[in-house]
Amino acid sequence: MHVNAVFETPCCLRKSAGPAGSIAAFACLLALLGCSGKEAVSSAGAGLIRAGSIAAHTRFLSSDALEGRGIGGRAEALATEYIAAQFALAGAAPAGDDGTYFQAVPLVGVQTQPDAMLSWSAGAGARRLRYLDDFVAVNHRQQPLAEVDADAVYVGHGIVAPEFEWDDYKGVDVKGKIVVLFTNEPASDDPAFFGGPALTYYGRWTFKYEEALRQGAAGCLIIHTTPTAGYPWQVVRNSWSGREPFVELGPDEEALSVAGWIHTEAAASMLAATGKSLDELLAMSESRAFQPLPLSVRIRTRIPSSVTPIRTRNVVAMIQGGNAQKRDEAVLYTAHWDHLGVGIPVDGDNIYNGAVDNATGVSLLLELARAFGESDARPQRSILFAAVGAEEGGLRGSQYYSQHPFIPAGRTAVNINFDGLAPLGRTRDITLPGFERTTLRPAVEALAEESRLSIRPEAHPEQGYYYRSDHFSLAKVGVPAFSVKLGVDYVDRPEGWGVEAQEDYTANRYHQPSDEFDPAWDFSGLEQLARFGFELGLRAANAPDLPTWNEGDEFLPARLQSWER
Repeated sequence: MHVNAVFETPCCLRKSAGPAGSIAAFACLLALLGCSGKEAVSSAGAGLIRAGSIAAHTRFLSSDALEGRGIGGRAEALATEYIAAQFALAGAAPAGDDGTYFQAVPLVGVQTQPDAMLSWSAGAGARRLRYLDDFVAVNHRQQPLAEVDADAVYVGHGIVAPEFEWDDYKGVDVKGKIVVLFTNEPASDDPAFFGGPALTYYGRWTFKYEEALRQGAAGCLIIHTTPTAGYPWQVVRNSWSGREPFVELGPDEEALSVAGWIHTEAAASMLAATGKSLDELLAMSESRAFQPLPLSVRIRTRIPSSVTPIRTRNVVAMIQGGNAQKRDEAVLYTAHWDHLGVGIPVDGDNIYNGAVDNATGVSLLLELARAFGESDARPQRSILFAAVGAEEGGLRGSQYYSQHPFIPAGRTAVNINFDGLAPLGRTRDITLPGFERTTLRPAVEALAEESRLSIRPEAHPEQGYYYRSDHFSLAKVGVPAFSVKLGVDYVDRPEGWGVEAQEDYTANRYHQPSDEFDPAWDFSGLEQLARFGFELGLRAANAPDLPTWNEGDEFLPARLQSWER
């Protein structure tokens, strides 16, 4: 199907909504950078996308001047003003707070102090655990001090999944208690049962805390083992030793007083009174017949925390749809603008530039906005662009947007996300983890075939990467959502080169100061990816019906609920 065959009445949007004065002034300045040069208007909007523009955005967003795009400071102001200015130049209207491009995201930074305490007692035995060595914990209540003195209950994997007839909390009241559990989920080779070998959200540690809170627990402690977590204790220790950002709690919102992990050896010692090893306790949790096990253990925690407000923001813009009956529905493109900011020096460099992660993704977002804005026609549904913040702190910007959307979840057709894109040239394949779970699958497969791209399955579904990027925040509220990435079969490269390049990035540049812009990069693959994303969004915007999740998918109930609102 040709692009111009699915458009309605031609209409240029470049003068749709005037930006605020400060943004307009900044936009004029940025125009000097040559990032938004005009081309002849074409109905084939994807043809307007240019590798050079994507490269220019990436160069600026990952420059030392932006100090690694950390949240809550000068670097954030520069990055988000730049993004807003580019949306304005593209002709995308503000879709943030009070007619601006900015959606304020109120966060609270909580950092556990070194004198945090966790101890347990069982009969005549007792032990005080060492913070970071034996346990890590965060106070989700966002208070300077959280204390709990409560009985402990072992709840297996801590999962309640009615669709699988699974309930690890059956027959037990854990209100005010501390639940102890393993991460991950019951093992299975059946894709229809907890995703088979692939990890579902039920297996993620974030779900464990959410379910414990729903059950009324005061705290939740995850027993760490490398096999169940998928990474060693050092990763847990490093990840939980700094400031954790949270969306600010409302006045009536509840939260766990203690959410943490216990080292394998410390957990084995604490649970010795059960007469079972950790392996035996884990084996018990693999059966539907599992019964929660009240432990003859009293756990006491004292979690002092520094609590500081963090004010960050998303940048949101919209190009209005051309169909009066469908323009209040939208296709949503997302990418996170933040990175790690200024941190511990490595070889004398303390700026974590985040060129690949995720200056590239935001650059695609900006180029898509320009292509839609300069196209000579509009899709039926509106096109939304959200450059979200605080992804590195736990998807907080996209979480906040999903709870306060410009267009409700029930009227959002799809979320197409871009995150961590290597500018290494064109590929013969593409990967879209999670697309197969939605009713968009036939359209995606047809577009890939037309684009002469094979769809590469996710390399490590057991690691649950689907739940670690911003599309997941939208999926949780029911929006069909997935990321779009290049594959690893690079044109004019030997077999296996792409896998080696990916592994090299992970080992030597990911979340390190060396993730910097390289003038030798080849952005033709990102142009290829942006064109694919444009066409996919266009078809979703013109589809007769709103897409949804496939029957039996874990996010389908949320989709149906969003349609009822």
